Amino acid sequence: MPKPISIALLGQKFMGRAHSNAWGQVGRFFDLPRPVRLATVAARDAAELATFAERWGWENWTTRWRSVAADEGIDLVDVGTPNHLHAQQAIAMLEAGKHVACEKPLAGNLDDARAMRQAARKASGRTFVWFNYRRCPAVALAQRLVAEGRLGRIHHVRATYLQEWGGPETPMSWRFKKAQAGSGAHGDLNAHIVDMARFVTGQELVEVGGALSRTFVKERRVPGTRKKARSTVDDSLLFIATLSGGGSASFEASRVAPGHQNRNTLEVNGSDGSLAFDFEDMNVLRFMDAADGPREAGWRRIMCTNAEEHPYAGAWWPDAHVLGYEHGFTNMAADIVRAICRRRPEAPLPDFEDAWQTQRVLEAALVSARERCAVPISQIR
Repeated sequence: MPKPISIALLGQKFMGRAHSNAWGQVGRFFDLPRPVRLATVAARDAAELATFAERWGWENWTTRWRSVAADEGIDLVDVGTPNHLHAQQAIAMLEAGKHVACEKPLAGNLDDARAMRQAARKASGRTFVWFNYRRCPAVALAQRLVAEGRLGRIHHVRATYLQEWGGPETPMSWRFKKAQAGSGAHGDLNAHIVDMARFVTGQELVEVGGALSRTFVKERRVPGTRKKARSTVDDSLLFIATLSGGGSASFEASRVAPGHQNRNTLEVNGSDGSLAFDFEDMNVLRFMDAADGPREAGWRRIMCTNAEEHPYAGAWWPDAHVLGYEHGFTNMAADIVRAICRRRPEAPLPDFEDAWQTQRVLEAALVSARERCAVPISQIR
């Protein structure tokens, strides 16, 4: 039996649950080159931590995250904490010789992201970033179709990530504080669709412009009190961009779009065809092949659940027995293990260097919104 990869998790809330589920399930569904061991979870809330560790299968728990860096038995540290903590924690783990998987966005601000990139360049451990939508079979198939040249030259990308949960009734949390989140819908949602656009097209964004940032809910109720606190992040942010291949792109993120619960969409239009993905129908990729001609041309609905033809599907269920949100994390956990064991992941994995490029785009959009100008990505360093 190969030696297990011992994992430590930082954080026990939303992403802590998603990542715990992934690490607990990955060995049951994927044939891994090495098994995984859920060694330690670290978080601040000691009152909840023991119960969390027992429920999700972590052998140990601690409120002192720095003790994880000192533990020579830990191979991989999974950072699932709020954005402002990513840099300090990830850099400490890299300096201790650990592999690091970090939640997105890479950091809350460009300075922290730059420091993380520099630390990764000097580290012996591998780095990974949880852009989990790359692991949807439909998105991974889209990337392959573009790489095969099925769309021809890319003319236009349209990406949206719309949610409805951020209305005035939503109480204050770290996600509405710039000092902790960095930004609002922009860093939380645009980060995902910028990464997806880069991943699927294989192109970089070279200029950003026309950005509009809006905060509609100025104050939010402080939980457990009658007080209100000022929200210091955007509720929505839109921008346009130029692709390295000459095409155009548009990005829209909002947390105040009623009727859209988790509407993460990507459409790519090329000289030879188009494709479209909508996470609210995540098992489907829509594809249009212009070679069919005017008589038969039209959108195909591809159910991306065939074990022989679609990425990741072979690890799960028979055709059309669909996957859900949590499966993207488990698929990524499998690819992380493969990469650590020097095996090829099923789809390309983002590391800190890759996520830094997305962070530059996010920063350029913030500058564009503030300065009312176009911003070449080359100026964001």
